[in-house]
Amino acid sequence: MPMRIGFIGVGNLGAHLAGSLLRGGFPVTVHDLNREAAAGLLESGAAWATSPEEVAAQSDTVITCLPSPGAVAAAVCGPHGILDGLRPGGTWIDMSTNDPHELQRLAALAAEREVDCLESPVTGGVHRAAAGQITVLVGGDKEVFEKHLPVFEAMGGQVFYIGPLGKASVIKVITNMLAFIHLVAAGEALMLAKRGGIDLHLAFDVIKASSGNSFVHETESQVILSGSYNINFTMDLARKDLYFAHQLGREFGVPLELAGLVEQIFARARATYGGDAWSPMVVKLLEDAVGTELRAPGFPEELAPE
Repeated sequence: MPMRIGFIGVGNLGAHLAGSLLRGGFPVTVHDLNREAAAGLLESGAAWATSPEEVAAQSDTVITCLPSPGAVAAAVCGPHGILDGLRPGGTWIDMSTNDPHELQRLAALAAEREVDCLESPVTGGVHRAAAGQITVLVGGDKEVFEKHLPVFEAMGGQVFYIGPLGKASVIKVITNMLAFIHLVAAGEALMLAKRGGIDLHLAFDVIKASSGNSFVHETESQVILSGSYNINFTMDLARKDLYFAHQLGREFGVPLELAGLVEQIFARARATYGGDAWSPMVVKLLEDAVGTELRAPGFPEELAPE
């Protein structure tokens, strides 16, 4: 019998991950503060639960994919939380981008209930999650990881076991930090091309074929050039991840000068456009400052699944 999976948090990312589990043949029970977010999953065969506790009571393994450490803690150990419903021998997997220290605290509470814990943040963009090809990073006990490998493979393309609990969160924060740096750099590069009289279609293709290319340019530059800025990832989430990066920099004694500058730029963008604005709108600060839009017809409004 397939492992019964509970999934808490079916927003822009979580809905795609849970959908991949359903397509992989896993029985899935879902919960979200916004039931409407689960409508498509329920139509596809997922069951609904009214609380994290109810999800856990119907599951062997419960996954959280939530926007903040506070939201994760509330789902795990708050009233009617996961630990109230998950039986001894069950597993909790956090797929959020979380604070490694908070994760360790919650894992210790889970251990007291004889519940295993894995962390499994993902990277590569919501469009890859929609195709079941997102990269999955896993930390925790290796035997528990191996037991759940079919679950991770159902949701992602490449699956990396990083090491003990907390290590996957570190590398996830690093990848996001790089993505935000690349995003600001791509915007500046495109603006130089535009103001220098280079066709933006041509500029996009040349950068993509050059030593200056990046995954962020190949993907997020497209939604900047279309004017939608839509990658289903908000300014608030970007600020959270950059904060985590600076926490790690202080903890490990690494000066993060570029990340510090980019965090300030994102702070201005959030103040200007709001925390719910898509993160590529950070480039709009530059567009507004120089009075030039980066637009080229034919680029997508939203990235298609790969």
